[in-house]
Amino acid sequence: MTTSSYPSVVGIDIAAHSAAVADTSNGSEFGSVFEVEQNAAGWQQLVKTLQQRDHQPGSTLVVMEATGTYWMQLAAFLHGAGYAVSVVNPADVKRFGQMRHQFAKTDALDARLLAAYGYLIQPDCWAPPPAVYEELMQRLTEREAVVHMLTQERNRLHALARRPAQVSDVHQRAQARIAMLQAQLKEIDAYLRRTLISDHAWTEAAKRLLTITGVGIVTAAWLLVGTLAFTACASPQQAAAYAGVVPMPRQSGSSLHATAHIHPASHARLRTALFSASLSAVRFNPSLRPFYQKLRAAGKPVKVARIAVARKLIHIAWAVVTKHTDFDPHRGTLIA
Repeated sequence: MTTSSYPSVVGIDIAAHSAAVADTSNGSEFGSVFEVEQNAAGWQQLVKTLQQRDHQPGSTLVVMEATGTYWMQLAAFLHGAGYAVSVVNPADVKRFGQMRHQFAKTDALDARLLAAYGYLIQPDCWAPPPAVYEELMQRLTEREAVVHMLTQERNRLHALARRPAQVSDVHQRAQARIAMLQAQLKEIDAYLRRTLISDHAWTEAAKRLLTITGVGIVTAAWLLVGTLAFTACASPQQAAAYAGVVPMPRQSGSSLHATAHIHPASHARLRTALFSASLSAVRFNPSLRPFYQKLRAAGKPVKVARIAVARKLIHIAWAVVTKHTDFDPHRGTLIA
């Protein structure tokens, strides 16, 4: 990601089927807000209108919010057309609007707010991730859904077994659904493994991650997807904070003894994957097993000790990927 100063900024408020567009060259005066459809013809009309208003590729920053998945195709189209694109956190824009005492909300006002935010803040530019990102992300999301359905079916079968009488065909269909979901889960895991070790932009990073004792295919995939192969994290501390395995202190005013907490903006799926990997790491990783045992001997609860192991795991993952080296379990050194 790069930060530059762009003389003209365009704000786009995106919805499912349309997008409101506002432009500015000084952060306070705006052209008339116009609307385009969320399809290829609408995007081409958007570029044509921007150029008519003298917002040329290379000197124009386009700012939009990361709202669901609605922004993705438009961002990729504008990036391909040569525009600098910034995809920002909606919470940051909301706070910016509150600072400007803007509490009304319409598509036109939101588009102008995004343009003003982009002009004054000049947020980092976005670039589309490599193709393997989508393949991994969609398979991981599908896997989550299958695991969720499998848990539901197992719980349903467990409840059926406690009924005073059991209807055999209902029981059989539940067992058949569980078998089908188990087969799907096995197939998805096989696809994930083949994808990780195939030839793609993150092949080396994936193979490095899989050398870490305790990191399996699911955790490795989430590490790659969640951190963009650690290109989005300048340090292991940043990566750990982003994953939400660094408790945040709360010691202000009268809250001097408040319990540290995980920041709600952290990456929940990555944190879950790391926490699951910690269970294997504390059993088999020769570097992390004694670390975990030391924490437990000091009286730390199991969950606290495992979160600490998860934090060490992402530090190690950052090191092996960014330093281009396999994990060495006998070296006995960890990134602090």
